Amino acid sequence: MGVCGYLFLPWKCLVVVSLRLLFLVPTGVPVRSGDATFPKAMDNVTVRQGESATLRCTIDNRVTRVAWLNRSTILYAGNDKWCLDPRVVLLSNTQTQYSIEIQNVDVYDEGPYTCSVQTDNHPKTSRVHLIVQVSPKIVEISSDISINEGNNISLTCIATGRPEPTVTWRHISPKAVGFVSEDEYLEIQGITREQSGDYECSASNDVAAPVVRRVKVTVNYPPYISEAKGTGVPVGQKGTLQCEASAVPSAEFQWYKDDKRLVEGKKGVKVENRPFLSKLTFFNVSEHDYGNYTCVASNKLGHTNASITLFEVKTTALPPWKGPGAVSEVNNGTSRRAGCIWLLPLLVFLLLKF
Repeated sequence: MGVCGYLFLPWKCLVVVSLRLLFLVPTGVPVRSGDATFPKAMDNVTVRQGESATLRCTIDNRVTRVAWLNRSTILYAGNDKWCLDPRVVLLSNTQTQYSIEIQNVDVYDEGPYTCSVQTDNHPKTSRVHLIVQVSPKIVEISSDISINEGNNISLTCIATGRPEPTVTWRHISPKAVGFVSEDEYLEIQGITREQSGDYECSASNDVAAPVVRRVKVTVNYPPYISEAKGTGVPVGQKGTLQCEASAVPSAEFQWYKDDKRLVEGKKGVKVENRPFLSKLTFFNVSEHDYGNYTCVASNKLGHTNASITLFEVKTTALPPWKGPGAVSEVNNGTSRRAGCIWLLPLLVFLLLKF
């Protein structure tokens, strides 16, 4: 339905017939548009939705009557407005130009518009086609999804616009390269944990900037212990065992020694759990603490474990410090004799003097 297409007054048909009989299209007279000079309307007019469209018709002083029509609906006849749509206004009615403006254009305004003139009792027409462009809009998109590794997923992104927008999917990931799909639908068979993350749907048609929406895909998988190393600690010192595990959902950690679970609060021992890391700390290691420990990481999809060893490291005793000038005792006391040699000159001097 075009401009004023909603005007269904009882006298509409009478008005149209009367206008045609008076000057626009007399009965039995064919409509002609062969005059190379006038009336001459614009070429096709292209505007964006919400903008204003100006329809111009070039005429001359031979014209006695002129009108703009949208299909069978009369918009303006001369200076008289026949349409109730407040968006349609007369811009100019001179000897050289007859122009109207359609404000806040919408998609239902698209279609043919006719400039009709009467001259020397012969009707002439010129037609222009109004094209309304619409910015892309994503009207339907998949919700965020959580799925187990190995399953299949299908993402949907439906967009509208004029011209029809191009839809593409892209994986937002440092490892992802280029587009993963140039279609409204994205199918992933046997999804892996590396394929988790945000997927971006973009709709573009060069009318306005592309419209972008994102879908978050969470891939669940069982725990995998990535690091579990033993450590050596001397008796009486502080020691820490560390266990790192990757999992979605995050893993829960437990520590065991000799099939006995270690719990938080045990004297001298602290268990500290984070989403991907667990630490077992001994504040004062004793001989009893040495041995093999088992770290168990689990979530709803499975569990795994690793053995970690806390072993003893011997400390090396340093020789006692004797202070500056001290002489070590070596070679069965010869060092003591050597230390007294410096007294001989003093004894000789005292004997000679006395």
